[in-house]
Amino acid sequence: MDGKDVRILIVEDDPDMAELISDLVESEGWLPFCTASAEEAWQALAENDMTIALIDHNLPGLSGRAFAQRLREKSNMGIVMVTAAGSPAERVLGLETAADDYVVKPFEPIELTARIKALLRRFNGHARIEPEREATIRSDGRKPLHIGDWHIDLKARRAICLSNSTLTLTSSEFALLEILAEAPGEAVDRVRILNRLGADDDRYADRNVDVLVLRLRRKIEPNPDLPRHIKTRRGKGYVLMIDAAEEGPA
Repeated sequence: MDGKDVRILIVEDDPDMAELISDLVESEGWLPFCTASAEEAWQALAENDMTIALIDHNLPGLSGRAFAQRLREKSNMGIVMVTAAGSPAERVLGLETAADDYVVKPFEPIELTARIKALLRRFNGHARIEPEREATIRSDGRKPLHIGDWHIDLKARRAICLSNSTLTLTSSEFALLEILAEAPGEAVDRVRILNRLGADDDRYADRNVDVLVLRLRRKIEPNPDLPRHIKTRRGKGYVLMIDAAEEGPA
């Protein structure tokens, strides 16, 4: 993705912080769109095709986390929470609900750009708000699959929930599903998943993978507490179970 095609939505009510992030985004050749509230952000989204949203946790009116949750219901764009709430519980809660990643204030500029670049590596083009709620993953030429209520067409680069047309997957969830689908029936360890997700710093830890798996299970499993499709292999990682009957025609 060319830098000029990357549009970053910045939702930050502190003018100084918004200016700092905007300057940082511009220095990378990306296009920033600064908004100070959820209301302004919705207007910007209605007028522009955004790639990634950087959302402050504490916003006036609708909170950043609540805004991120509503945005996730309408879009598969990358979401990074920029927050002063640095406790593990807050970070995990954000990841479980909507965000693909988080950055804790104060942060080093190189850290924020690294996280944006990691998300961009998961996209082949713009994420956008789509009424049909189709999730996109890269094609590897394999046959379409049916996993629970989900129809996953790797060739057409789509994942659609047949029983709930409003349900979608985040970009991170797309990537995880694709990684597991490359070797169905085989355990994929956390290190491999982290590497494939573009995690190149120490703050991406095993716990982040576990949270991502939990989020995906909540969407594709009939009972996430007793998973049928994404199994845990103790000491080995995670495995995607696909019955022969679930594999579609070429």
